Parts: sequence; C-alpha cells; structure tokens
Amino acid sequence: MRFLVITNAPTLQQNQMYAAYAPYVEEMDIWFKYVDDVTIISPTSFHQTLLLKPFEKQPKVISIPSLVFTSIKNSFSSAFKIPFIIWAIYKACKNADHIHLRCPGNIGLLGCFVQILFPKKTKTAKYAGNWDPNAQQPVSYKLQKWILSNTFLTKNMQVLVYGNCKHQTKNIKPFFTASYSNSEIETPIERDYSNALNFVFVGSVVDGKRPLLAIQIVEALHKEGKHVCLDLYGDGVLKETLQHYISNNSLGDFIKLHGNQEKNIVKDALKKAHFLILLSKSEGWPKVVAEAMFFGTIPITTSISCIPFMLNGDERGIIINPEIATAVNTINKAINNVASLKMMSKLASNWSQRYTLEVFDAEIYKLLNKI
Repeated sequence: MRFLVITNAPTLQQNQMYAAYAPYVEEMDIWFKYVDDVTIISPTSFHQTLLLKPFEKQPKVISIPSLVFTSIKNSFSSAFKIPFIIWAIYKACKNADHIHLRCPGNIGLLGCFVQILFPKKTKTAKYAGNWDPNAQQPVSYKLQKWILSNTFLTKNMQVLVYGNCKHQTKNIKPFFTASYSNSEIETPIERDYSNALNFVFVGSVVDGKRPLLAIQIVEALHKEGKHVCLDLYGDGVLKETLQHYISNNSLGDFIKLHGNQEKNIVKDALKKAHFLILLSKSEGWPKVVAEAMFFGTIPITTSISCIPFMLNGDERGIIINPEIATAVNTINKAINNVASLKMMSKLASNWSQRYTLEVFDAEIYKLLNKI
C-alpha cells in the first residue's frame, strides 16, 4: 500500500533522517507499520524549537511551503502559493493508494478539497481539534468539518474524531489516542491529599494553554495557606513572561519551570503528582489528561471538547471555570473531601488504562485493512 500523509506538521531533517514533533511521530509510526510505502507532503521548515523524533520507517517527503495568514503581507504571499500546493497535493494523491489527512490546518483544508477528486481511493482523516459542532472556531476549521462530514463530497473515508457527538454522518468515527503500553499499567500510588499537594502542568507554554492562569490559581491557593507546589513542563513563547511573573511575585520556592523534558521525566512527575492542571481554550483529545489519569493523577481542567466524556462529568476529575476566584473555590471544595479524591483517582486510572498503545495499534490495523 502506498500511504500518503497530508499535513501542516513540519517534517524536518535531523542527523540525515526525517523527523517531526515527537508525539505525532509516535502515532504515525504505528500507522506506518501496516503500509509498504510512505509519502508525507508537508512544510519542511519551522522557525521554533520542537521536540523532534525521527520516524522509524523513513518516508519520502514532498516539500511544500507553509501557509500563514497573520498579516496582510504574508496573506498575499500565502495566497500565491496555494495553486502550487494544490497541484502538489493532487499529484501526490494520484500516486497514492490510501490518502490520510491531518486536520485541522491550512494544508489539511486544501487536502479536504483535493480528496473530493478521488472518490474511489480509500481515505482516512484524523481531526485532532474540537469536533463539537457548537464550538467557537475559525471559519476554516468549520469548513474542514463540513467537507469531511459531507458524504456526498467526501467518499470512501473514515473521519476519526475525539468525543462522541450526536447526530453525526456515518463516516464519522469516535476515536482516541494513547501514550502508554499494557506493560506500563501499574497500580497508582496512594496519594495523601491531607498535606502537601503537588500540581503539574504539561504542555506548550502558549496562550491557548493558559499556563499563567494555572500559576495564578496555585498562587492563590498558596496565599490561602495551602501547602501547594506547581511544576511546569514545556516550552513556548510565554516562557519568559512566566519566568518574570514567578520572579516578580517571589513564587520560585513553590513554582518551577522545567522546560521540555524527556518522556520518562514527565512520566515520573505524573506518577507522583496529586493533580494535573490544564486550562486550555481548545483541545481535541488532550493527551496529557489521559496520561495523567493513567497513573491516578486527578486532572483539573476546563469543560471543552471531549473533556466531559473523559472525566464522565466530574467523576474522574475536576472541571473548573477559567477564572481565578471561582476556580480556587471549586478546587477547595474538592480537596476538602479526601475520600472523594481517592475514589476519583482510582476511577481515573481504571478508565485511562483501557486506552493503551496495543488497543490503539489494533484499531489502526482495522482501519487500514477495513475490518
């Protein structure tokens, strides 16, 4: 099978090998196990730091420019590039046996249009954003969702989405992602919720993840006399802003920025933490929430995308409003009930440990072999 991936995610060269953002590579390595020949059409440059990992099965790469519409100048430049990109995608699709779209994104949107011309080819699309039809999203995202779910325009495709939204077309398949294997399943340590409480944040330190709000909530709990600490793992454009805030407000004794760290370091942190705090404005399947739950760490998060499904309301985690005073009030109510927290931790790990890499691998195999 000649397998084509159409994606915004940049494919970069590292030590004479093709590499990309590590969590994306880990997923695609599973897809690539079941195909003979892999081609990726994507941008091949990126001007920010990425946690890179090489693909196990090295792909052929078709380089296309990125599309950026953040200013008038680069919008004009990107508009001129679109015909070239569409032609490149069309030629790649013509040579492929299976077309795999990674959405949402500008390249994914072009792929959505081009795939209409290939109704007989088998196709999959991974929509990694919020599939909720009521979510506030850019017009381009809504357009991708409309094309993918339109079974007249989009034929012979299974669209993998996060969550189980009602009233979907027959080609929409609720899906998940995974980080840990069956061999990593273990009984979570029994936490003591009556003394010091350790919070962790894992993710890009960018505005959409609201890391500053996470810091301010833990700061507010500390001011109330709670024995709390927060460890933040991840890098991004807000790193310097967060460093200044921690320094200017003398928070360094209990709030630490660790930057990007290896998977095992983050894994160890999740095993020991009491709470994960992730207050994203938008998510698809927030992988780190499932990772934290795997080890019994209770997620504190916002009610977006499939979070209510993952947490089964507030049974397996704590859902808060993204505002300091109300968030602190909700957290205080939760931590005052130690028995409830212990049950929440147990239910969280029981649920998350159902979604292992082996289960994910088996589902990918079924998709590619139409079982």
